[in-house]
Amino acid sequence: MTHDLTMMAPPAVPTLSAGLDYYKFTMSQLQYEQMPAVQVTFGLINRSAVRLADMIDVAALRQQLESVRARGFGADELAYLAGLQTSQGSPVFAPRYLEWLSTARLPAVEVWVDGDVRVQTSGDWPLVTFWETVVMSAINQHYFAGYVRTHGLSLTDVYAEGMRRLDTKIAVLHQHSGIKIVDFGTRRHFGFDWQTQVVAHLHQQCTNQLIGTSNVALARQFGLRPIGTFAHEMPMVYAAVAEHQGREVRDSHQRFLHDWYARYGADLSIALTDTFGSGFFFHDFTPTQAQTWRGVRHDSGDPLAFGERVIGFYQRHGIDARTKTIVFSDSLTIERIVELYRRFAGRINVLFGWGTNLTNDVGLTPLNIVMKTTSADGVATVKLSDHVGKHMGPQEKIERYKSAHFNAVGH
Repeated sequence: MTHDLTMMAPPAVPTLSAGLDYYKFTMSQLQYEQMPAVQVTFGLINRSAVRLADMIDVAALRQQLESVRARGFGADELAYLAGLQTSQGSPVFAPRYLEWLSTARLPAVEVWVDGDVRVQTSGDWPLVTFWETVVMSAINQHYFAGYVRTHGLSLTDVYAEGMRRLDTKIAVLHQHSGIKIVDFGTRRHFGFDWQTQVVAHLHQQCTNQLIGTSNVALARQFGLRPIGTFAHEMPMVYAAVAEHQGREVRDSHQRFLHDWYARYGADLSIALTDTFGSGFFFHDFTPTQAQTWRGVRHDSGDPLAFGERVIGFYQRHGIDARTKTIVFSDSLTIERIVELYRRFAGRINVLFGWGTNLTNDVGLTPLNIVMKTTSADGVATVKLSDHVGKHMGPQEKIERYKSAHFNAVGH
C-alpha cells in the first residue's frame, strides 16, 4: 500500500476552523444566548515533562495567532455552519448567532516566556472560548516543527512511521467491524497536516467505522459528520457565575443541564460526567434526564469501572442500557478500544472519541497540554476530575468544592 506523504503547506493565514472542534461552536452559541457578557479567562497548562520554549519560536506562534484573530470567521466557514441541521430538519445554529460571529472579533491572546511558554486570553465567554483548541493546535504544530528541525529529522520519515502505525491500528479495526470511532485529535495532534492525512486515510479505509470528526474543517472537507457536545468549561463557568451572583453553587450543574437540553434537545444530549466527579453527577442526574438524554461521555478514571457504573445506573432507573450510549474519550489506544468494546458491546452502545494516540502517534512523544478556563467574572473556576491529577483550581477551593458543594459521593 502506498501513501502520499507530502507535507501539506498551511495557508498563509490559517483558517479558524482548522484549529476548531465542533463543540466550541455548540458551546459558544449557548454562551451567547445565556451569558454573553460573562468575562472568562483561559490559560495554557503544560503537564508534559518538556519545556515548550525549547522548541517553539514564540514570535512565530504569536504572529500566527494574531493572523487568525485578524482574519476572523470566513464567509465559507459560516455558510457551512448555517447548513447544518438537527434531526428534526431545523438549523443547529441560529442565523442571529452566525450573523454576530461574522463581525465579531476574538479577544487578544498574550504569549510570552516565563520559564516556559505562557498563553493567556480573557474576554466575553462566547468568543474567548474559541481560543482553547486553536491555541492547543498551534502549540503542537510549532512544537513538533521545531522538534523535527532541531533534531535533524526527515518529516517524510516521521510521516512514514506514523502511517505504518496507523495501518496497524486499521488492521485491528477491520478485525472488529462493530467498533465505531470519532476523530477527537485536534487539540493534541502532531499538526493539522498530519491530522488531515490520518482522517483521509481512515475515511478511505474504515468508511463504516469512522462516523465523524470533531474538527470542523475536516468535517467540511471530507463530508463527515461534525461531532461534539460540551466540555468541562460549561459547568465550571456556570458554577463560578453562581458563586459570583451569590446563588447556590451546587444548583448550577442542573441549571446548565437544563439550558443545554432546552437548546439542543436529544441530538446533543451526551453528558460529560466528571466536571465535579462522577459520584456527584450520577447523584444529580435525574430519572427524567436518564430517560431523555442519549448517554454519557467518559473522560477520566477507570473506564471499565465507569462502564459498569453507567449500566448499573440505567438498570436502577428501569432503562434498557442498550438504548443508551457511552462515549469513551480518555487516553485511548487501539488496545484499550478493543478491550472496552469486548467488555461492553451488546450491553450498551459504545463509541470511541480517539484523540492523541490517533493523530499524534508518529514515533515522537506527544505533548500533554490543556487550555482551560481559570476564572469567570473574577471568580476562580474549579474542576473535580475522577482522576486527582486532573483537578483544576486553587487547592483551597478544590477542597471547598468537594466538601461544601459537590459532596454527594465519590470524589
